[in-house]
Amino acid sequence: MELPSTILSQAVDALATLPGVGRRSALRYALHLMKEPEGEVLHLAESLSRLKTDLRTCRLCHCVSDSDLCPICSSPKRQQNVICVVENVQDVMAIENTQQYRGLYHVLGGVISPIDGVGIRDLNIDSLLDRVRGTNPVPVDEVILALPTTMEGDTTNFYLNKQLQPLGVKVSTLARGIAVGDSLEYADEITLGRSIVGRIPFAG
Repeated sequence: MELPSTILSQAVDALATLPGVGRRSALRYALHLMKEPEGEVLHLAESLSRLKTDLRTCRLCHCVSDSDLCPICSSPKRQQNVICVVENVQDVMAIENTQQYRGLYHVLGGVISPIDGVGIRDLNIDSLLDRVRGTNPVPVDEVILALPTTMEGDTTNFYLNKQLQPLGVKVSTLARGIAVGDSLEYADEITLGRSIVGRIPFAG
């Protein structure tokens, strides 16, 4: 779309680079920011800038952090002997929202995917193995593999399990099956099959 201002056009171009934001939405955002007080817009710009200048990654788990250790790794209330391995930071947030897990995390930064050019050395695997070997604050008893239920996720799970087994640590994975409220009629075959294989005792 042709815009009457080069400055406005540049702002729209910048906003349109965000995931899920088309040029029409970007224009709406830019016009909204034009109406906002200067202080609000400058605060937004500074906050975005600090994502690149000040945001860090935790030296233990590789999650985002404001300091050397993230709040989860530095919390004395967390189970230090259990590590949950996830693909990205969003997965940490998703699990935290359940309020069902009190252990630590390890963010791999992706999954093994040769077709996308992501190999073993591109992921935070060595640091995970180092933590299990002894650099974690306390000895690790269990590693939970909470990676995507995709071919790439399963490949990564298989590789990690192979590397972890000689270290004498318990390796577990998330239960997979029919979600609460779902009908068997609409479940895909893989999910239904895993639900049967991974069945548990009826607890009433």
